[in-house]
Amino acid sequence: MERKNCYRDVTVREIGEERIGQILRVAGWVENIRDHGGVSFVDLRDMYGVLQVVIRKPELLKGLVKETCITVRGPVEKRDEETYNPRIPTGTIELEAQEITVLGKVYRQLPFEIMTSKETREDVRLKYRYLDLRNARVRDTILFRSQVIAFLRQKMTELGFVEIQTPILCASSPEGARDYIVPSRKYKGKFYALPQAPQQYKQLLMASGIDRYFQIAPCFRDEDARADRSPGEFYQLDFEMSFATQEDVFQVGEEVLSAVFERFAPEGAAVTAAPYPVISYKQAMLEFGCDKPDLRNPLRIMDLTDFFQKCSFKPFLNRTVRAIRVHAEMSKGFHEKLLSFATGLGMGGLGYLEVAEDLTYKGPIDKFIPDELKGELRRLGDLKEGDTIFFIADKEERACYYAGKIRNELGGKLGLTETNAFRFCYVNDFPMYETDPETKQPVFTHNPFSMPQGGLEALETKNPLDILAYQYDIVCNGVELSSGAVRNHDIRIMEKAFAIAGYTKEVLESKFGALYQAFQFGAPPHAGMAPGVERMLMLLRGEENIREVTAFPMSGSAQDLMCSAPGDVTEQQLREAHIKVRE
Repeated sequence: MERKNCYRDVTVREIGEERIGQILRVAGWVENIRDHGGVSFVDLRDMYGVLQVVIRKPELLKGLVKETCITVRGPVEKRDEETYNPRIPTGTIELEAQEITVLGKVYRQLPFEIMTSKETREDVRLKYRYLDLRNARVRDTILFRSQVIAFLRQKMTELGFVEIQTPILCASSPEGARDYIVPSRKYKGKFYALPQAPQQYKQLLMASGIDRYFQIAPCFRDEDARADRSPGEFYQLDFEMSFATQEDVFQVGEEVLSAVFERFAPEGAAVTAAPYPVISYKQAMLEFGCDKPDLRNPLRIMDLTDFFQKCSFKPFLNRTVRAIRVHAEMSKGFHEKLLSFATGLGMGGLGYLEVAEDLTYKGPIDKFIPDELKGELRRLGDLKEGDTIFFIADKEERACYYAGKIRNELGGKLGLTETNAFRFCYVNDFPMYETDPETKQPVFTHNPFSMPQGGLEALETKNPLDILAYQYDIVCNGVELSSGAVRNHDIRIMEKAFAIAGYTKEVLESKFGALYQAFQFGAPPHAGMAPGVERMLMLLRGEENIREVTAFPMSGSAQDLMCSAPGDVTEQQLREAHIKVRE
């Protein structure tokens, strides 16, 4: 839509061959200047595109350098055919400058070339992020983010969800990560916390009678950075549903995520169709070696522990033995590199057998397998001519971890893992509790607000480590996009669940008082989940670092290099907040 003013008549996106002959005013930044002897060319860039400007009057170039902000007026002309630029939408036209006005001068040397800013050291890019965002690829990723979030909002609204914002200043509660705390000026020695997630508020909305809630929720956690985790803040598509089962949440998650990936995935990408596979935590740890299965890789891990206890190979005795069958040609060099990878993980070695044409085995482990058991191994491993089966043996936890890493390495190096595909699944039936390595006491494995399977009876009669939770993750290409759960809405079950994890009733009332009180007034059953927005964007854009999909990210060391945060505050500010800094 055209909105003329003193700076521009149209944006670059609105200029095409139909504008030839019109005199227009456009505005933007000087991306490049080329002098062709008597005639100069300026590539003018705005948020929407690039337009070539022809300058035949040398005086119009005065004061122009790269990244000068200007407004230009002149006629739109057809380019000579031999000068067409098919890489840009305006590649068949140009604007001849009759007048140029500098709107914003460049007073200092640029810290890097805008067009190649992604090749610049990250700390420099983050310090001058506003310049980095002028880079077309960087800018387009942020605009892409805007489009995805708008689509998510539209989709959730179509599904009957109501968008509600929850507080940013809230109470500190033990939810798994460190809180960012905010001192109160009015209440000496008291603190707010920034929400790690809107967990309690969304459950309180269910208790208030809201049937379906969502928001693009900011979450704040004082955690160390990883490639897929930002220190400080991140965003989730947070949603919760009253009178809902696990399957109801799965259906909504599938509909929303399939729609957003089908809409925004690269051209030709395959996206898992609903319903998504549902894999139990136990099955995932066995078959994939982790609770984040990458279903693009067709290889599966099998358990051969019992089989090898009947053999005489000492390194496998009294150990968990996992195996991976591969049908592919592998050279001696490949095996050497794979062994090097395995030892780099900490493995003592990597045994394997090759299946010959006559279905006999070739490999050093073969002699330790009794002849009468070789057929059983063939049946257990579904082995055929040309197969190779790899063995991983260690304590159960390590064997599981190593097998998962070997599976991923084989899938990648042998070209078995799908490309340009997004393969989703749910992982459910997580353990409710695990043992704290220091105290040796049961603690919550994940979300403390999950409903235990079996309810109060399970909590009162079963070993806590045997209790499963109505808890689930959604995983895409080996990346955990979301955790969710059927929530514990029963006050008696909540008291018992927290007691097992070491929380007294007094602590429960103190730390989770609002929920504790609300659940005494007829709370409905409810469930939900919260897919991570940045992780979705990383997958869709093929980015390996979360900072690439965030407009103004912190550095990996949790600093805002652009605005110098965290920074000092005045003594007056400290006194108002009743804070004294210790040396």
